[in-house]
Amino acid sequence: MNGGSGHVLIACARYYPDIIDAMLDGVDAVLSEAGVGCEILDVPGVFELPASIKFAAKSSDKYNGFIALGCVIRGETDHYDHVCREASRGLMELATRDGLAIGFGVLTCDTAQQAIVRADPTQKNKGGEAATACLAMMAIKTRFSGA
Repeated sequence: MNGGSGHVLIACARYYPDIIDAMLDGVDAVLSEAGVGCEILDVPGVFELPASIKFAAKSSDKYNGFIALGCVIRGETDHYDHVCREASRGLMELATRDGLAIGFGVLTCDTAQQAIVRADPTQKNKGGEAATACLAMMAIKTRFSGA
């Protein structure tokens, strides 16, 4: 996953590694076609995605964009609701408050089967969609920053 037109950090919550690997396949196809290089950062879980991206953004200006990949599958408690809400809010704050170009690739599913279909690059390809969104936001940011 190397390229020349920009550099993206992909933060991966690997709680469901097979799902994330499938999403990464979709991301790789989009970024490779665009000639954009990337790095992968594994994080403990979806809840930690916003802080991890913030740490990376504050420590270096080498990233033109970020992709958050993760999966939360509904369980028996309301933990699902808290993780989904707060991770989404944190990522949105990074985009709006901090001006980061972020592709949102966090699956929020009722079942593992739903997540598999959404992650699969030959089906819903949500990893590819997150990469496409990231590239679009990078272009919009560049347009308005004059960089």
